[in-house]
Amino acid sequence: MKLLVISQYFYPENFRINDLVSGLVERGYEVSVLTGQPNYPSGRFFSGYGWRGPRKEYYSGATVFRVPLLARGTGGGFRLALNYLSFVMFALWGVLFRLPRTPGFDAIFVFEPSPVTVGIPAALARWRYGAPILFWVLDLWPESLAAAGAVKSKSLLSLVARLVRWIYSKCDRVLVQSRAFIPEICRHGVGQSRVRYFPNWGEGALDGALTTNHIPALPDGFRIIFTGNIGAAQDFSSILDAAAKLQHRGDIHWIIVGEGRMAAWARAEAGRRELGGTVHFLGQYPLDAMPDFFSAADAMLLSLRREPIFSLTVPGKLQSYLASGKPILAMLDGEGARIVDEAHAGFSCPAGDAAALATAAEKLADLPAAERVRLGDNARTYFVRHFEREGVFDSLELFFRDAVQNYKVGRGARSKNE
Repeated sequence: MKLLVISQYFYPENFRINDLVSGLVERGYEVSVLTGQPNYPSGRFFSGYGWRGPRKEYYSGATVFRVPLLARGTGGGFRLALNYLSFVMFALWGVLFRLPRTPGFDAIFVFEPSPVTVGIPAALARWRYGAPILFWVLDLWPESLAAAGAVKSKSLLSLVARLVRWIYSKCDRVLVQSRAFIPEICRHGVGQSRVRYFPNWGEGALDGALTTNHIPALPDGFRIIFTGNIGAAQDFSSILDAAAKLQHRGDIHWIIVGEGRMAAWARAEAGRRELGGTVHFLGQYPLDAMPDFFSAADAMLLSLRREPIFSLTVPGKLQSYLASGKPILAMLDGEGARIVDEAHAGFSCPAGDAAALATAAEKLADLPAAERVRLGDNARTYFVRHFEREGVFDSLELFFRDAVQNYKVGRGARSKNE
């Protein structure tokens, strides 16, 4: 089967779409990727990339077609909006003039962590190639725009909602990373028969033996490790509040691995509050270093700000945390907390409750080692049962075959009626 993957983000940016493409190639799919020039999360183009290219590359057996875009920069929402818009414009051009005319594609897979506008060039590709779209929703629009405060105008949010409805109308299957997304997707006019549950999985680099070979020396004591994006959604204000409440426990360390739009603020705030003895910002590390951090952790930290939309979300890192076999400290509401609790994989507390997070962290630190091992074993068992990579990919293959077959049947019916 020939697949076209459309994603604003792709390798060397660290997103699950990289592993998905590799996995599909391993399974015998012929995969082409339409993407932009990498610039996430720093806002600057990666070394060797820019307006002039490269225009075509190969990754794990897939052909990668790159189009220009305006780097997201660090200038706030306006620059980010231009980044989104520029990808749409150049990707539309790419569908018409960069992708091969023949042979066509059997299906189109769209990766949508944000923005939803990636669906616009996908709709053009669907028209050009006569192939169904499978649209993987990891971030709900316009709900997430309102929750993050990025857009406050009701008229603009209404306009985005109409765009979302139009994009979904062009999708043959809408895949959701959280079951709690389904009612929201249906509210935008998608029949439930077109919605499929397709969760994140633990990526291959995180699924297996853990080592401690490629990370800096970490402080001795009980290590709570956070990995990933440091943004407004992760509520670092509450995390730092919890750390401050436990400052008297010099043996409990909060180790932050990652970068993001709130990273500079979080570092400055930790310094202002004199938390340097127990809060440690290590910066960004590549994906293949994560197993080393997981091995060194006593607990993994998961957080989302208190917002209705975030209670529906399952953070992508949760599956990797479960796969690592380490206890989880979760400060979030809804679906993510439900999974941690159902798995008996650690302790959860309500979003934004710094006092409860501090209490849970201290309780976990004081548990006997055997009890912490049991929690980690529970996490790993739950991961294997629900989020193991090959099982998740097996489901996706069924979705592809179903969508292609239904599209052909529908196209045949339309031809007969013409």
